[in-house]
Amino acid sequence: MEKVYATLITIGDELLIGQVIDTNSAWMAQALNEAGILVRQRISVGDMAPDIVHALEEGAAGSQVVLITGGLGPTADDITKPVLCEYFGGKLVVDAGALNNVKEIFARLNRPLIERNLKQAEVPDVCTVIQNSRGTAPGMWFEKDGVVFVSMPGVPHEMKGMMTHHVLPALQERFALPAIVHRTLLTAGVGESFLADMIQDWEQALPAHLKLAYLPNYGMVRLRISAVGQNKPALEEEVELQFRQLQQLVANYLVTNKDEPMEKVVGRMLLERKATMSTAESCTGGYIAHIITSHAGSSEYFLGSVVSYDNRVKEGLLGVDAGTLATHGAVSEAVVQQMVQGVLAATGTDYAVAVSGIMGPGGGSNEKPVGTVWMAAGSRNKTITQHMHFRFDRRRNTELTATHALNLLRRLILEESPTA
Repeated sequence: MEKVYATLITIGDELLIGQVIDTNSAWMAQALNEAGILVRQRISVGDMAPDIVHALEEGAAGSQVVLITGGLGPTADDITKPVLCEYFGGKLVVDAGALNNVKEIFARLNRPLIERNLKQAEVPDVCTVIQNSRGTAPGMWFEKDGVVFVSMPGVPHEMKGMMTHHVLPALQERFALPAIVHRTLLTAGVGESFLADMIQDWEQALPAHLKLAYLPNYGMVRLRISAVGQNKPALEEEVELQFRQLQQLVANYLVTNKDEPMEKVVGRMLLERKATMSTAESCTGGYIAHIITSHAGSSEYFLGSVVSYDNRVKEGLLGVDAGTLATHGAVSEAVVQQMVQGVLAATGTDYAVAVSGIMGPGGGSNEKPVGTVWMAAGSRNKTITQHMHFRFDRRRNTELTATHALNLLRRLILEESPTA
């Protein structure tokens, strides 16, 4: 059973100028990995025929699978289909299934159907058509010199539908795929170098086919054990044994033994304790509430948020003392302590977090430079605080503030109720 490698090609000028973020590659890489296919490289190219051809040739040179997204729309800048047609030596023909799909979609939407839309049903006559149940552009499966090429729409929702229901099952049938096993844990409060020293003996004793990866993220480090082999149950058992040993070695810093974000960790802890939470957010502008409620079932433990961006809201809705604001400033320990107690009183939740800071790029001072954040986590019995200094751009500072504030809440929950 040999390893199967994939190259991912994303097409579009909008990707190269940063107008659109490429999320397709990340999702496809995860899906392929779970299926047993290793991603060798990811290539982004613009809407230029020579660049697309070069990417196809580069992908085929070292991979058995080349997955392509983008450039299948109905406008002149969408050139993927004619390029593929020429590359594989075919001619464009109308596919009856794709044509019916286009007509049904436009009829359902009660929209006029023009010639440009009908041309979406054209495909190279040398491909196997993959019908698009979520849009008008069909996917295309080609094979050349033992390499599988699959072209899919760039719209993430449409691509994911094709990958899940058609492409992945077909690839699993086409290749004898090995098993790929990962186990990941998250630590907090310890640096990457210190962790490496702590587990050095264990890491050096790992079998050669087990690999350990360090994934640091400012004060938090994920550790991932990976293995590739033929016997999946045996591989899972071997990885699990090593993973248990790793957890014991880093027990004092362990946040979760799952590959999951901090908000999900906190959510599970609250569910286990039948407890609720709320947020009082200044500098994050509701971002903490957003990531919490992005997970299904969060209504069981998250009741609401007060986005107190202006000091008048801090005073009027959260009861922060005007004198405290005048004396200490909005970005201070005293203010976030009062914000926590104010949102606890306003929402009636068991726990709350509050944050106030300077996200940048402006607004800092010598005393409180950009990236300065005060955060608090509290209950009716106790409030704990933390002072952070982040050094990134506005978006990254906001994300880090949210993660660290939720980790502070995690610590408080464990202090008050170690087990559910």
